[in-house]
Amino acid sequence: MSPLLRTSHRDLDPAAVAAAKGDQTVAVCLPARDEEATVGTIVEAIRRDLCDAVPVIDELVVVDDHSDDATAEVARAAGARVVDARSTLAEHTGPGKGAALWRSLHETTSDIVVWVDADITEFSSHFVTALVGTLVANPEVSFVKGAYDRPLEEGEGGGRVTELVARPVLAMLFPDLTEVAQPLAGEYGGRRSLLERLPFVQGYGVDIALLIDAHRAGTGIAEVDLGVRHHRNRTIGQLAPMAAEVMRAALVRAGVDVGDEPLTLRRPGLPPLRVAHDELPPVVDLPSYRRSG
Repeated sequence: MSPLLRTSHRDLDPAAVAAAKGDQTVAVCLPARDEEATVGTIVEAIRRDLCDAVPVIDELVVVDDHSDDATAEVARAAGARVVDARSTLAEHTGPGKGAALWRSLHETTSDIVVWVDADITEFSSHFVTALVGTLVANPEVSFVKGAYDRPLEEGEGGGRVTELVARPVLAMLFPDLTEVAQPLAGEYGGRRSLLERLPFVQGYGVDIALLIDAHRAGTGIAEVDLGVRHHRNRTIGQLAPMAAEVMRAALVRAGVDVGDEPLTLRRPGLPPLRVAHDELPPVVDLPSYRRSG
């Protein structure tokens, strides 16, 4: 892997990004499941700052991933186009973060696609301009990950799954990627010409899988400083399935035979939990896919 390009665009002027992107189009997509409390604020900020004030964004999409709350209604009222995961490509896959990202790629046509998690609090649209700005300023880069500081109450460095699972497994299996500060960051993006040719893990393993696959494709990878990120914390019990999916996605990409059957996660005092590892094909292989241009 060529040296990781590190940039800091947290104060990048949206007008400069709009001018630099030229004829390139940009889609911002949010995977969201039961995020009515935060998704509206995020969508409003992006629409206000990067659609209405300055034309940085051409598509603003929220994928409602089988929510039981008012996520879809809130996102639509805030100005996003909402894609219903229950009815979009339902013949291929069900719920899951990776499946939501995959659907958003299928349902957009922009040259650059950026993803933002829908549970961020104190959101700022500079997250988007930093990611997009890195791509338009560096033609050799096709994949960009966000890096950020975490509030003290959440601990230093990455999150618990990052530090206890993702970073050790990368050190063992993909040591070139250990310099990535936030391998599980949900704020990242890339050029459609790369993303449309990558498989997508259906669940939470998608973040590390796309990073590894972009690395294996030999593409230029950048990391951009986003400043400070706040989001909803999950309990250790809630993080265990995520950790299993992250580890399994990395092992599969290292050629380790983990079998085709779902993992059964057994924990004292809790019912067994089945953790599947399903991979979705590159969207370019789908007859229904519309390429950019």
